[in-house]
Amino acid sequence: MKIRIYIFTLLFPLFGIAQTDSVQSVLDPQVKVPVIFKGDTLFHIFTKIGPFSAEERAVNVKNRLDRVSREPYDSTLLRVIETNESSDLVYGEQTICVITNADAQAQNLSREEVVRTIKVKVNQALIFSFDKTSFFSKVKRIALLMIFLLVVGFGFYFLNKGFTRLNFVIRKKLRPYLNGIKFKNYEIITKHRSEQLLLYGLKLIKWFLIGLIFYLTLPILFSIFPATQGIASTLFGYILYPIKTIGGGIIGYIPEMITIAVVVVITKYLLKALKFIANEVAAGKLELPGFYSDWAQPTFNLFKILIYAFAFIIIFPYLPGSDSPVFQGVSVFLGLLISLGSSSAISNIIAGLVITYMRGFKIGDRVKIGDTTGDVIDKTMLVTRIRTIKNEDVTIPNSAILSGNTVNFTSSAKTLGLILHTTVTIGYDVEWKKVHEMLISAAKRTPNLKHDPEPFVLQTSLDDFYVSYQINAYTDQPEIAAKTYSALYSNIQDVFNENGIEILSPHYRAARDGSNLTIPNDYVPDDFVAPSFKVKMDQS
Repeated sequence: MKIRIYIFTLLFPLFGIAQTDSVQSVLDPQVKVPVIFKGDTLFHIFTKIGPFSAEERAVNVKNRLDRVSREPYDSTLLRVIETNESSDLVYGEQTICVITNADAQAQNLSREEVVRTIKVKVNQALIFSFDKTSFFSKVKRIALLMIFLLVVGFGFYFLNKGFTRLNFVIRKKLRPYLNGIKFKNYEIITKHRSEQLLLYGLKLIKWFLIGLIFYLTLPILFSIFPATQGIASTLFGYILYPIKTIGGGIIGYIPEMITIAVVVVITKYLLKALKFIANEVAAGKLELPGFYSDWAQPTFNLFKILIYAFAFIIIFPYLPGSDSPVFQGVSVFLGLLISLGSSSAISNIIAGLVITYMRGFKIGDRVKIGDTTGDVIDKTMLVTRIRTIKNEDVTIPNSAILSGNTVNFTSSAKTLGLILHTTVTIGYDVEWKKVHEMLISAAKRTPNLKHDPEPFVLQTSLDDFYVSYQINAYTDQPEIAAKTYSALYSNIQDVFNENGIEILSPHYRAARDGSNLTIPNDYVPDDFVAPSFKVKMDQS
């Protein structure tokens, strides 16, 4: 019979004959509908009978078993009635189910074997159902309920007592060992606060355990009585389904986790290798043609960003939920926010890179950027910070530096020397050679100005009332230029006063009336006599 069925199955497609539902049910044992009674699967229905599908037959069998189980059960009333076309399982006058030849063929068994197996299972199910609803069974369940509640009550009691004892141990015995948490000189968590956090954590664990025990208690209580077993299954499902889902997700995600781990490890050690090379270049141990040592750290930071971005691009498809519309929508939204809100930041970052590789200045240099003069104390990708001689910290965006001019007073000071210069205007009545000598003498008296190369004087203009003399002197200490200028100004005044030459520029208009000279009295000779006015009288 089995061989004939398989032959017909092979011949149907050849002759273009479509398989009907009943034939398909017979020939394909995978098409089966379970008969579920009191939560258990008793047997399966494979075919339809007349207008009733396999699903409808399974529902009808279940309903009939439910009606039988409501009354006291007598196993002698369960019997099988054989006919030419079927075997009927009957309880009293109620037909439970009908087994046809097609049902037997679907299972590759005889009709008698099928109905005999079904009768045994139905009988066992009805006996078990009756036992659960009998008076003795109810008494046992009530006793079991009381015992279980007593156990749970003792469990709550000892749990609470145990945590109370643990709190006492922490307060009395572990307190000397709680030192808090410090980071360098900052105390993040004090000793008292660490004790409070530990007790609070124990309290959270305690209430979590109480809630978990209570939640697990409810399904067990509901499962004791048949009428509430469905609720028990539902409550257990609330716990087991997430655990099963999470566990299955973790197990299924293991290949992706391995891929991500490999990418992370490669990225980590690649960055370590690049950092080692950068440190060697920065220390001058490794020299690369055309590559300066102060480029090492910025270049490493740039490569680090690029490597992190490339690693993230590789990892992104393996992240859980990366292909979900929500994840993609959030990514697009964040990208839009960054693109709209970071235009100035991007320009500063690009300017910071350009400034780094231009090597216009480095940390510690005395520079002038715009109207700000001071020492560079910090350089970042976004801003540069300068400390002025008045200890004012000025933050300048890198884009502003790139768009303006920068004067570096330090870059050539150690090799060529920085020239400090100032201008003095002296009248035409003083010999210019004498002015040159006095200005050079004043420069040589000034500390921090070098004698080699020799200071020199430039005459920059011949004006209406005076000549402009510019004294130029070399220094290798631009960081104290303000003090050096102040000393130079003082020495110029002293030298000119010592030589009896008045600095009357830009121009000084006065009528001599015998008063003292406009120089300090300490420089006036003791035998100095103020000249008198010359008056010519016309007596005509």
